[in-house]
Amino acid sequence: MAAGKPTKEAKAAAKAARKQQSKERRQQLWQAFQMQRKEDKLLLPLMIGALLGSTAVFLVIGMIFGLTWFLVPLGVVLGALGAFIIFGRRVQKSVYGKAEGQAGAAAWVLDNLQGKWRVTNGIAATTQLDAVHRVIGLPGVVLVAEGSPLRVKSLLAQEKKRTARLIGDTPIYDVVIGNDDGQVPLKELQRYLTKLPRNIDTKRMDLIEGRLTALSSRTGPALPKGPMPAGAKMRGVQRTIRRR
Repeated sequence: MAAGKPTKEAKAAAKAARKQQSKERRQQLWQAFQMQRKEDKLLLPLMIGALLGSTAVFLVIGMIFGLTWFLVPLGVVLGALGAFIIFGRRVQKSVYGKAEGQAGAAAWVLDNLQGKWRVTNGIAATTQLDAVHRVIGLPGVVLVAEGSPLRVKSLLAQEKKRTARLIGDTPIYDVVIGNDDGQVPLKELQRYLTKLPRNIDTKRMDLIEGRLTALSSRTGPALPKGPMPAGAKMRGVQRTIRRR
């Protein structure tokens, strides 16, 4: 047997692992669908409407051009795809709605960014769980603040000043999460970041990340790993923060 060639046992194990992962994903999707269906009364009507509407449109077109046998299955596939997209968007809207306004929500969104982003959460924070997070990407450096706008304003100014000393003329963007003028809603944060202009390349990102590592070593108050449940008691969390 050639060295390094996978054995039958290894191939079988890998295949079994892929099947298990696929099964777990299907179970997660089904659970998410069941939860969303119970909370969102419009979900099923919208999904069924997308499926039937697409099928009906392609049926009519197929009857006109004599291609029913081809276009109807295509309509069913596109309708199913549309229903799945509706499901995904309404689940996302529900998740963001529940997370909005909770401590750690912005950090959770940043941790789920897709693409070439380097995220460092909680580079500055207060005992009230206001926080500033740093994102390094092709646009440059983005400082994302969540919490009381009055308190995070000074945090942002301090971090922006410290960061500018180390990265030269690389653009720095600052964002405050919220729904008031000049703020970015939590649900729009990922879109906001992806729409920023590309100003640097990955080599510059690596250089900046190395220079800012020293700033990250200053451990500030610990933040929740994700959005805190609504109504959660804050005294214990704040006590833990003060001890640190």
